Amino acid sequence: MAGSTFGDLFRITTFGESHGKAIGVIVDGCPAGLDLSEAIIQPYLDRRRPGVQSYTTARKESDTAKILSGVFEGKSTGTPIAIILENEDQRSRDYGNIAELFRPGHADLTFDSKYGFRDYRGGGRSSGRETAARVAGGAVALEFLKTLGIEVKAAVTMIGGVPAAEAEDVLAAAAARGDSLGGIIECRVTGMPAGVGETVFDKLDALLSQAIMSIGAVKGIEFGEGFGASRLSGSNNNDPMRMKDGQIEFLSHHAGGILGGMSSGDEIVFRAAFKPTPSISSVQQTVTRSGEDTDLVIKGRHDVCILPRAVVVVEAMTGLVLADLLLRNMTARVDNVKRFYQP
Repeated sequence: MAGSTFGDLFRITTFGESHGKAIGVIVDGCPAGLDLSEAIIQPYLDRRRPGVQSYTTARKESDTAKILSGVFEGKSTGTPIAIILENEDQRSRDYGNIAELFRPGHADLTFDSKYGFRDYRGGGRSSGRETAARVAGGAVALEFLKTLGIEVKAAVTMIGGVPAAEAEDVLAAAAARGDSLGGIIECRVTGMPAGVGETVFDKLDALLSQAIMSIGAVKGIEFGEGFGASRLSGSNNNDPMRMKDGQIEFLSHHAGGILGGMSSGDEIVFRAAFKPTPSISSVQQTVTRSGEDTDLVIKGRHDVCILPRAVVVVEAMTGLVLADLLLRNMTARVDNVKRFYQP
C-alpha cells in the first residue's frame, strides 16, 4: 500500500492494522544525539490512549512503546528508529455483522472499491488506531523541536458547536441517544524562527494542511484569520509591524504566523475541524457488497467524541512537518553550508 510514508528528510512510515498483532512506525532522518527512550515517548501515547477519558472508547490498550532500533544508551544513533505498539484488546467478533456491508461515514466502501478486499475488523488500516503510530513517531519530532526551543501545543476549543468548557451536557445527550459529536482543535507553535518553509509547492501551511488533513476525521483547516479573511479588506487583513527591543513585532495576527508559505517568526496558529465519530449505535441505512439495501446497528466500543484523544495527534503531525522543514532549511543558504563544513 502506497501512502504510508510522510516527510522528506525527517520521515516516518507507519504500519499495522487495528486488529493485527501490532502497529508501529519507522522514523528515518532523526539526527544523532537526541535524548530518547521509551519513557520519553510513553507520555505522548498515554494522552491518546483509549479507555481513559470520558466519552471515549472503552477499548483497553496500554499502547506501551517498544523501541527496537535506532537508540543506544538513551541517545538516537542517526539510524532508523523502529517503534512498535502491540495490540492487546481486540474484539474482532464485534465486527462480524459488517463483513458484507458498508458502514456509513467509514472507508469501507472506498477501500473495497480500491482493493476489492478489506479488513473489516475495526477498519483495518483505515482505523483511527493507526494514529497511535503517528504519535510515537511524532513524539521523536517534538522532542527534537524542544532542543531548538520550539513548542507545539494543541487544545480542544469547540465540541458539538459549543465551547469545549461547556460541552458536558451536549456530550451526555449524544451518548444517551447513541450518537457522536465533532468539534475543533486549535494548535499553536511558539519559538519558530522566521523563513522556514518552501516558496511554491512545499509551503509551510501547505504541508501542515496535508499532514493535518491526513488524520482520518479532519474535514477542514484554517490558519490565522482563516475563512474570515475573505470578509476583510487588505488594510484590515495585513498584519502591521513595528520594532520592539531590536525585534520585529506583529501588531495583529491575521496571517497565523505564515507569510508566503514561510514562517514569519510570529506564533503559528491554525484550527482543524473534526467530524463526528462515524461509528454510532443508532440505526443507519446502508447497502451490502452484493448491492442490497439493509439497516445497520454498529456494535462494539466507540468514541462519542474523539477530540480529547486527537489533540496529541495534531501535535505529532505538526511536529513532523516542522522537523522536516527545519532540516531542509539548513541548505537554503551557502553561508549555512559553509558554517557547517568550515567552522
